[in-house]
Amino acid sequence: MSGYLWLLPVALGDTPWQYCLPPATREAACRLTHFVAENAKSARAELKRMEHPVPLRELAIEQLPEKPGPADIDRLLVPLYAGHDIGLMSEAGCPAVADPGALLVRRAHALGLCVKPLVGPSSILLALMASGLNGQRFAFHGYLPAKEPERSQRIIDLEKESIRLQQTQIFIETPYRNLVLFNALIANARPQTLLCLATDLTLEQEYVTTRSISEWKKQVTPPIDKRPSVFLFLATHLAI
Repeated sequence: MSGYLWLLPVALGDTPWQYCLPPATREAACRLTHFVAENAKSARAELKRMEHPVPLRELAIEQLPEKPGPADIDRLLVPLYAGHDIGLMSEAGCPAVADPGALLVRRAHALGLCVKPLVGPSSILLALMASGLNGQRFAFHGYLPAKEPERSQRIIDLEKESIRLQQTQIFIETPYRNLVLFNALIANARPQTLLCLATDLTLEQEYVTTRSISEWKKQVTPPIDKRPSVFLFLATHLAI
């Protein structure tokens, strides 16, 4: 019988597992001895925090190639055919959500293998929950363009779409470019558009604030520089 591909969420930082993972998720992880991870070093650190009972050097932890091809994906799934379960781990949060592990999951389905998702933190959903923006209709767009004028044009286009659909737009950025993106949002979005910044979610220094663009312009620079953040905005027809 083939093994299961377990989708194993991990902490969003160095938070102890008890603060962000249900006991059942941690117990499932501790039963596994085969893992595929976006980053093997981070995976070992996470399994150590979970107090995995098997010495780390005895665990089989394979790292996803930066640009995995079909042969890479099939190779990583080989242990399933020997009856071993595999735990798929992201760098942070939920695997296969804004994460290259989705390729592994898709291939597992194509091969008729069983996929088992486990409960754990997702920075995207935590940010949406805390934002106060529209949780009935939303879209995650990954990264916006890194260069101008493409970045600004994308903000303008997403704002128009948000007005038309009343849809919360969600995106992320490489932490060292957070302030550049924030300033682009301030410069290009309408004054009444609501912008939420959700930074270091689940960590002691967590910061979540929603303000209109006009209000953000009156604030001091938010504490998001070089800190993992989720950006969310909702555009409205209302004047402030």
